Amino acid sequence: MSTDQKGPRILAHTFYAQLRASGYTPQQVIGIATELLDMVTDDLKSNAKQDVPPAASEVSPGFQPRV
Repeated sequence: MSTDQKGPRILAHTFYAQLRASGYTPQQVIGIATELLDMVTDDLKSNAKQDVPPAASEVSPGFQPRV
């Protein structure tokens, strides 16, 4: 495993262990993970919208950027 993969894996393991030690159930941990993924998805969508040049919609009236 590369060093780039070890950091996130260690952080995830530590975060999970802390949540469980604090009394969170596996179902609650899944809820937290889901919320984190939703936040990342929203952030990616927001960044994707900013990356589309304004002239792109003028070139093709029905243009819809991929999200």
